[in-house]
Amino acid sequence: MIIKKISILFLAFIILSNCSFDTKTGIWGDSAKEKKRIADLENKQKEIIKVQKIYSSDFFFNKEVSLSKSISLSKPENNSSWVMPNLNYQNFLGNLYLSGIDNTFLKKKIGKDKFELFQSITPILIAESNIIFSDDNGTIFKINDNGRIIWKKNIYKKSYKKIYKNLVFSMYEGNIYISDNIGFVYSIDLNNGHLNWIKNYEVPIKSNIKVFDDKIFLINQDNKILCLDSRDGSLIWNIFSISSFIKSKNLLSVAITRDGELLAITSSADVYKIKLKTGEIIWSRNTADSLYADATDFFVSSEIVIDNDKIFFSSGSNMFSLDTDTGKTNWIQEVNSVSTPIISGENIFIVSNHGYFVILDKNTGEIISSSNILKILKRKKQKTKVNSFIMGSDKIYSMTLNGFLITSSATSGKPENFKKIGGSNISNLTINNGKLYFLTDKSKVLILN
Repeated sequence: MIIKKISILFLAFIILSNCSFDTKTGIWGDSAKEKKRIADLENKQKEIIKVQKIYSSDFFFNKEVSLSKSISLSKPENNSSWVMPNLNYQNFLGNLYLSGIDNTFLKKKIGKDKFELFQSITPILIAESNIIFSDDNGTIFKINDNGRIIWKKNIYKKSYKKIYKNLVFSMYEGNIYISDNIGFVYSIDLNNGHLNWIKNYEVPIKSNIKVFDDKIFLINQDNKILCLDSRDGSLIWNIFSISSFIKSKNLLSVAITRDGELLAITSSADVYKIKLKTGEIIWSRNTADSLYADATDFFVSSEIVIDNDKIFFSSGSNMFSLDTDTGKTNWIQEVNSVSTPIISGENIFIVSNHGYFVILDKNTGEIISSSNILKILKRKKQKTKVNSFIMGSDKIYSMTLNGFLITSSATSGKPENFKKIGGSNISNLTINNGKLYFLTDKSKVLILN
C-alpha cells in the first residue's frame, strides 16, 4: 500500500513538474484568447503571402553611371566572431577579410524546410568555431564548423505548428537572446541550449535585436520600441510610435552609438535617438517620401549604420545621411539599398534589390558609380532580385533570389563573375575568419573559402 502511495505521489510530481513551465511563465495556457491569437497569426501570414505576390514598388533606381573617380578602400579586417545581427552595435561592416569562395568548406542540410512560400531567413551567428542558426519551424541549432550538432532547441508547442517562425538572435555574456514573429522573447544558454526564461509579449517582433548593458532593444509590429531586462525579459521602458499596417517582411533596424544611445527606425519611417537608461527621446525624424496616408504600408528600410558623427540608411526609395547628434539631414540620394550599407574609406557601397551596385561619396551622397550586376547572368536568369550583399577583401558579393552569388569589384564597380549556389532564397551573408557563411531555404548550411 505504501509503495502504491509513493508511486502515485511520484507520478503526480512528474505531471506537476512537466506543467510547471506553464505555471511559472503563464505563456503557454490554452486559453480562448491565445487560441484566437494563434488563428489570427495563421490568417495574417496567408495574407502577407498574397500581398507579397501582387505588390511591387512604384519606383526603383535603374541608372548606370560610369566610374567618376578612383576608389580607395580601407584594409580588410579579419573578424573572429559574429555575435549579433550586422556584426556590431553600430551595424558597421566595412571591408572584411575573405580568403575566397572557390572551395566549399561545408554543405550540409540541418533542420526542416516546412514553409516554402516564406523568404525571410535568419542570418547565421558565429561564436568561435560554433555556428548558431534556426530553421523555419523555430528550432535553434548550435553546430561546429564540421556540421556536427552540439545541441538543438525548440520552445514551441504543437498549437503553433502551422505558423512560420522567423527568429532573430543576439549573443551576450554567454547567452543567446531570441525574438520572433509571434511575440515571444526568450533567452537560452549558449553552452548547453537550456532555457533561461521566456516572455510572451503577444505582438510580433519586427526588428533586429541588440543586447547592451543588460538591456534588450527591439521594435514590435505596432511600432512600439521596447527595452527589456536581459536577466528575466521584464519590461524596463517602451516608446509608442505611429502605427502602420505592415505588409513587408523586412526587419526594422536598431543600433547603438559608441556613446551608448539607441537609434531606431520604425515602419512609419520615423527615426529616433533615445537615451538607453530612461527611454527619453533625444530627437526624432520622419523620412517618408510621400504624404499619402498609406505611404508606409509597404515600407522597407535598410539597417542604420553609424560612422562617427553620421548615420546612413535607406528608407523607402531614398538613401539618407543624418547628423547623429541632431538628426539634421546631411544629404539625400534617390537610391535604395536591399541590405546594410557598407562603408569603406570615404565611400558607401549599396546594392538595390533590382541588382544595381552603387558607390556613393560618403560626405556628399554623390553617385560615383552604378552598374546593373544582373547583366552578367544569362538573360533568362536576370529576372530575379538581390536579397543581400557583403564586402570581402575588396569585392562585393551579392546573393540573388534564384541562387546566384555575383562577385563585383569594389574599386571598379563592375561585376566580374558569378557562382551558382542553388536554392530559391538565401540568408544574409556572414564573413568570419576568412570564410563566407550563409543558410539556404532548404535549411542547408554552406561555408565557402
